[in-house]
Amino acid sequence: MLLEHVITTTEKYIEDMPKAQRKEYGQFFTSEATAKFMAGLYKPFWKNLTCISVLDTGAGSGILSAAILERLHESKLKEVYLTCYENDVKIIPLLMKNLSYLKRNVSFQLNFEIKTENYITSQTSDFNGDLFSKGIAKKYDIVIGNPPYMKVSSNSAEAKSMPSVCYGAPNMYFLFAAMALFNLRDNKEMVYIIPRSWTSGAYFDHFRKYFLENGKLEHVHLFVSRDKVFEKEKVLQETIIIKVIKTKKVPETIKITSSNGNNDFDKIHSLTVPYNVVVSKINNYVFLMTTEEEASLLSKIGSWNKTLLDVGLRMKTGLTVDFREWKYLKDKEEKNTVPMFFAQHIKNGKIVFPCGKHGEYLLAEKKSLLQLNSNYLFVKRFTSKEEKRRLQCGIYLSKKFSSYKFISTQNKINFIDNNEHNLSKTIVYGLYVLFNSTAYDMYYRILNGSTQVNATEINCMPVPQLTIIEEMGAKLIASKILTEEICDSILEGYLYGKERRSEKIS
Repeated sequence: MLLEHVITTTEKYIEDMPKAQRKEYGQFFTSEATAKFMAGLYKPFWKNLTCISVLDTGAGSGILSAAILERLHESKLKEVYLTCYENDVKIIPLLMKNLSYLKRNVSFQLNFEIKTENYITSQTSDFNGDLFSKGIAKKYDIVIGNPPYMKVSSNSAEAKSMPSVCYGAPNMYFLFAAMALFNLRDNKEMVYIIPRSWTSGAYFDHFRKYFLENGKLEHVHLFVSRDKVFEKEKVLQETIIIKVIKTKKVPETIKITSSNGNNDFDKIHSLTVPYNVVVSKINNYVFLMTTEEEASLLSKIGSWNKTLLDVGLRMKTGLTVDFREWKYLKDKEEKNTVPMFFAQHIKNGKIVFPCGKHGEYLLAEKKSLLQLNSNYLFVKRFTSKEEKRRLQCGIYLSKKFSSYKFISTQNKINFIDNNEHNLSKTIVYGLYVLFNSTAYDMYYRILNGSTQVNATEINCMPVPQLTIIEEMGAKLIASKILTEEICDSILEGYLYGKERRSEKIS
């Protein structure tokens, strides 16, 4: 009844307030089913208490506050202190009305406060431990939030206020999440609904370090359909719900659940996975698998303790942004031109050049756009959600273009080299076995929910030692077939068979 009332008033607000105005604040409202699910994730630690404190970090109309209070409604609590942060002047009157309604209808004394100051900048001296910090930032028993989803510049007050968790131009959601953990009492729980983008990549490295050192994930819920989380808002977002305990003690396992959308919580798939399989010790990447098969795969590949960088290799992004360098591009070979490779040249594991694309040749005047004509593994940077594979590779062998000392690559492909000398043919074929396999494609999909293949993430993926990569390449060359099935059969021998056992012995 409590939550239903707040949902009804919120729906009226949404109808009256244009989405463009709400988007200025990054404001998207939690559904009733999602709010109930989030409130239900907390352990009922309050059973024998008479008073607790609750923080709603981006309260909006009070949906998550209502969900928590409804959960506490039949408890033995005598008092609940609720603090709501909200600085959107348009919605504050509705928040006040909803909290007043909740106060009249709960079974305990509700003391609520609406803080209209900036949630981030008003607390940063305490968060950063500044010399003049008052050290009075309040700590709460329960923290819940659906933070604003909006990018701010690196010069914004919020970004400058939290330098320890920022890298570049941040998104407000992870600043809110870091501050929320700071506001939580030790050994208590916070539940947040946020994008999954923070789970990997260098961009979020500082945030992950702070967040996962000071708190531990206990439960992650995934939404399979991007368009059903904020269904009425028509938002496409890779969104997850996380439950975090403020502790430095690493738990043994994490519970991962998944549902199709925000109204399918009665059809949840559940999985319990070892913590170190989900959270990488190397870079704090968070792997969000949904099946036992994926968990097993992560464990197998994760047991390789090398990365591309460790074995002397590196994935890089293509050098030429073609639309900026159009004056250097030619459709046909001319004097002083070199081949210019695009994603379209990668076909069924091979490099097909020329293919009739515009700008397939580059004038070799601008040295920064040139790279040595060496052996490479090319990998497409962008694919669509509908495509079967995320990792789409092509083997580039320099001898097929032996008349050129240099080539160039468009920035929509990545390439793997070693910076020093020409990769051997067997290493390139071995890399193809890895990155054209079902296992590595699945691994990368679990690691990164987007359609972009990020070089930083690939460079951190576990790989076998270089001698094993060469062995794989020799087998692929002998097979003379570049299919995914052949790559799978070769790789599986090293993941599950005797070849893998002999690697461990060596």
